[in-house]
Amino acid sequence: VGASLGLHRLCAILFAMTAMPKPRQTVAQFLDWASRQPSGRYELALGEIIAMAPERAVHNRIKYRVVRALDDAIHRAGADCTAYTDGMTVVIDEHTAREPDALVQCGTPIAPDSMVADAPTIVVEVTSPSSMMTDTEHKLQEYFSVPGIQHYLSVDPRIGLVVHHKRQQDGTILTRLIRDGEIKLD
Repeated sequence: VGASLGLHRLCAILFAMTAMPKPRQTVAQFLDWASRQPSGRYELALGEIIAMAPERAVHNRIKYRVVRALDDAIHRAGADCTAYTDGMTVVIDEHTAREPDALVQCGTPIAPDSMVADAPTIVVEVTSPSSMMTDTEHKLQEYFSVPGIQHYLSVDPRIGLVVHHKRQQDGTILTRLIRDGEIKLD
């Protein structure tokens, strides 16, 4: 009886430990943790660390072309902006930080030692089967909760489609589906 009662108490304690909510990380805690990782890419969603899956070659090539096109357009326009590849963090709120595949920041450039894009204007995600729902639903809402973001592009290389979400002056979001041609990112 004594042994089974001890086992029962142990099981109750273990159940209580697993039923307890995990502590949510803040963006500051996450960035500190991420900076100490030897490899890998991560995002923070609602305080939970999310490891990002390794990329396929098509994803990497599309990402490169997107950044190159953004950089070329910035130079042609003579805009005071800089295009960045993945690796820069966009802070959504205290417990969520995303790492888009590409972004543009205008005005003040990101400090050389910073991991955070503090005033992004354009963010781009190249979708993959594993990220489709997050990229098209969750990140759409999250990115437009950041006041300075004016454009969110979701690129689907499987079907050759760019979904362009643009913040209008009245705060509404205009969505266009683009298969070819230019995209105006004023």
